[in-house]
Amino acid sequence: MKKSTSNAWFNLGWDVWSLGFEASQVIAMRTGKIAMGGDPGGHETRLMVAEKIAASFELQAAMMTGSLGTTPVGATRKVLSHYRRKVRANQRRLSA
Repeated sequence: MKKSTSNAWFNLGWDVWSLGFEASQVIAMRTGKIAMGGDPGGHETRLMVAEKIAASFELQAAMMTGSLGTTPVGATRKVLSHYRRKVRANQRRLSA
């Protein structure tokens, strides 16, 4: 394996770890909101399910149209970017 390819996969691994850390923070915030119950908890649950379904359909469409790229590294990077935008938007919304 070429050194540049190895570095690309290492960097992707780091990006996956970072996204996982950010997502765990959002999960904690969402869990707290849902645990409080009431209308805000129910709304958060419905929003969470709708977002997950929408995100998966968006990625399926991107895969089917070829917009994820032609290499495994490129496709993985675009998938991570897709989810990172979603996670950060939720992080901002739940932190406000």
